[in-house]
Amino acid sequence: MNTPTAVHPQTLFLSPQDVTSIVSRQGMLKTLQEMAACIQQDFLRWKSFDKSARLASHSKNGVIELMPIADAHTYSFKYVNGHPKNTAQGLSTVMAFGVLADVATGMPMLVSELTLTTALRTAATSAVAARALARPGSRVMALIGNGAQSEFQALAFHHFLGIEEIHLYDVDAAASTKLMRNLQANPDAAGLRLRACASTAEAVRDADIVTTVTADKTNATIITAGMLKPGTHLNAVGGDCPGKTEIHPDVLASAGVFVEYEPQTRMEGDLQQMAPDFAVTELWQVLAGEAAGRDSGAQVTMFDSVGFALEDFSALRYLYDKAQRLGLGAALPLIPQLDNPKDIYQLVRPAFATAFGQLNAPGSPNTDRPHAHQATALNTELTPT
Repeated sequence: MNTPTAVHPQTLFLSPQDVTSIVSRQGMLKTLQEMAACIQQDFLRWKSFDKSARLASHSKNGVIELMPIADAHTYSFKYVNGHPKNTAQGLSTVMAFGVLADVATGMPMLVSELTLTTALRTAATSAVAARALARPGSRVMALIGNGAQSEFQALAFHHFLGIEEIHLYDVDAAASTKLMRNLQANPDAAGLRLRACASTAEAVRDADIVTTVTADKTNATIITAGMLKPGTHLNAVGGDCPGKTEIHPDVLASAGVFVEYEPQTRMEGDLQQMAPDFAVTELWQVLAGEAAGRDSGAQVTMFDSVGFALEDFSALRYLYDKAQRLGLGAALPLIPQLDNPKDIYQLVRPAFATAFGQLNAPGSPNTDRPHAHQATALNTELTPT
């Protein structure tokens, strides 16, 4: 009787080019829409997840974070940084990759880029929240911070919220020029009116929705209560680590505030400025119908968005499914394939045996030495210097 051959699972690797290919093959809008649907599905399974705040390592220049989460079947984590000064060195402010693994075995199923994907999933999450919290009929948005995330936010709100006009402001005028150039060349932005503004106050004036996506790691005050008209929805994305805020506390005090995962947002979001007992509502409760969103057309609502591991879980499972359907990605030899999984020593045995054989070949000076001396000689040969 033949012994069945062991089937060794493969880890799939998705490069930035692979994720770009997914977007280009099916279009940006379909990608955003489908990713948003995955995110909403997973928020509706909120109680199924083992959740924790992300683990952060802070330095004077930025932060590096790990974001883990799991349900009963699948585990994921994201590695991500935030270094606002990176662009001066030709590096992105945010760089990320992620892993999707099988809970039953621990086998990594997917290793993927998440730099581009983080921009996609953040815009998709913003749209999911705004559909639940913004006033119906919102048509004008202010977009404060026109860097790497801005095009994705603009397209998501244009198509999924019906935004027809966006007022742009960035302390770096070149960023606004970049954003306008990219959107004006994109057929998906056809019909979207863009206006560059000279200040935050000018951009926010008459806006139904205000999105803030700034990068500086500082306690900034970008939006104050007097800037917002009644009924505004504030999509606050940039305040996302301790010591980094965008919104004045008076705005939060007078608004309905909604968060992803409360324990994390209290440490990292604009919520860090408020008392520990300041009342907030988690987004999943609104999506599931367990809590109300806005309570009137005049209420100011705020989504204090810091980014949560559940959104990356959703994005990774989405990418994994799409890559398999489209035949994208490559096998990554991340985990050793063993004939006997109890014998990991087999990986080094051939090299060890070869080295030992050379030391004890006929005519070798080691041949006539006592065994203890041979062992010493072997150690000398194999120990790195």
